Amino acid sequence: MTADNAPGSDPDRATRELYSRLLETWDKRNARDFALLFAAHLTEIFSHHQTPGYVSIVREVRSIASDVTLLRANTGLVPSGKDDIDPALNAVQSMVAVQKSGTWKVALFQNTPAAFHDRPDLAKKLTEELRAVLKQRPPAKK
Repeated sequence: MTADNAPGSDPDRATRELYSRLLETWDKRNARDFALLFAAHLTEIFSHHQTPGYVSIVREVRSIASDVTLLRANTGLVPSGKDDIDPALNAVQSMVAVQKSGTWKVALFQNTPAAFHDRPDLAKKLTEELRAVLKQRPPAKK
């Protein structure tokens, strides 16, 4: 254990405090404060950045239970102002959806870069598939 992550160090204490607040907000059933503890606060991203647009290929939707499904997909992103995907941004996605009171919600969303280490043929094939989907889309409104 280094001095930077020894018990009682600032990162250690801060992490323990964060975890404690997570449990406290859960126990208080305070959804807003619970959600605010997570790093993925998308309001700032959408407010201050021109986010790229998705192109997706759904590979599978599997029923896990009558009210739970697993979706697997591949995605590419078209940067703002461009008309082609950036292959460096291709990803493999998984989503677990649950149905509660007749409404489907995302329970888990995983986005992993489609690196295909040492398999440039797979990376190229995925890029070509995503470009084919992109070409089938109607032109974007300007």
